[in-house]
Amino acid sequence: MGPIYSFLDFIEMLRRRALLIFVVTCLGAVMAFFVALQKKHEYESSVVIQVAQPKVADDLASSTVDGSSARRIQLIEQRLMARGTLLEIADQFELYQGLPLRPSEIVDLMRRSISITGVAAAREGFADDGSISVLTITARMGSPEHAQLVADEFAKRTIDLDVQSRIEQARETLQFFSEKESALAVGLSELERQMAEYRDAHEVTLPGVLELRRNEISQINETLLELARDQIELRRAAGQVNTNERQATAQRKLAEFNDQIAGLDDQIALLTARKSNLEQSLQTSPQVERQLGAYMRQIQQLQSEYNEIIQRRNEAEVGFRLESSSRSERLTIIEPAILPDLPVTSGRKKLVILGLMGSFVIGVALAFVKELQHPVLRTAEQLERETGLTPVVTIPELITDGPKRRGWFTRRPKGDTATL
Repeated sequence: MGPIYSFLDFIEMLRRRALLIFVVTCLGAVMAFFVALQKKHEYESSVVIQVAQPKVADDLASSTVDGSSARRIQLIEQRLMARGTLLEIADQFELYQGLPLRPSEIVDLMRRSISITGVAAAREGFADDGSISVLTITARMGSPEHAQLVADEFAKRTIDLDVQSRIEQARETLQFFSEKESALAVGLSELERQMAEYRDAHEVTLPGVLELRRNEISQINETLLELARDQIELRRAAGQVNTNERQATAQRKLAEFNDQIAGLDDQIALLTARKSNLEQSLQTSPQVERQLGAYMRQIQQLQSEYNEIIQRRNEAEVGFRLESSSRSERLTIIEPAILPDLPVTSGRKKLVILGLMGSFVIGVALAFVKELQHPVLRTAEQLERETGLTPVVTIPELITDGPKRRGWFTRRPKGDTATL
């Protein structure tokens, strides 16, 4: 410790450097006083928002809004902390009126004054699904009214953005599946039209009609067989006409038989032509069959996708109805912002006291530095401790000029040590 070896030495140092310590302490106290006067109090107000569960169970009717509540609230927080939103709120409540602040500085102050924290929900099992049960929005402002107003405004905007984002996502999902359903319906109709045109171009009928035509051909064959039998019987009857009968009667009978046979011939010719047309329509080439099979596979695939999209669209419609009627997961305020009574910052008196104590410590440190810069042996004990020599005579310093009264701020050493 240099010249300071005991508590008495320390007390003597304080006495010798009392003026320096006093001046430093006074200057520090004045500075702390002015800093305390310039320091403004800050007030905090908080809003507690609960993430309420859906009114309708997900097993019965699930929402189409995907993602955890933590991720969704994080996106909302990013939108709330955007530059435009913060400047709008600051201008709405006149938060920094009269202060020479640039917009970037206002945004920085707002971001440091607003905090949004969430409490994770209890886990179900060992998996963490990222759900949040409680959300706390805290605003720290220079006045209690502003703290309450800003906290309420951020809570209101958070709830509005959550509802808006959920409804918008549900609407986009429903619109996507509706457009997909319309596109598949148009594609399915176009494929059916192309297949019908291809059948007409190649004179190919539908499978059900093919079976009907085969049955018709079978019936024509039976009819042709009956007509052939009738024709044979008529020819045989015509050949058995009695030539002994009168010529006129025989000719009349032959004419009747010939007319009937001619009628049968016409029927046979008509049925044979019909049969030929039906048989020709049943004949298709392998290439046509392959193309028809390709059309059928495409139609079946599109039909399967169409049925699935219809189911998804129905689910999306249910989800949109849930979001529109506020029956899905939602944010509710359980503790509104209150008007704070006391500031959260430290008091001005405490700041002055700390400044005074710190100034005193700095003054003592400066006094000790001064002692180190000018080491002097002032007592016989110091001389013996430093040199190992025991002084024989100690002559005190005699002050002949100036006032003889010894005060606290006068230099009053115990005496310079001399050895004899």
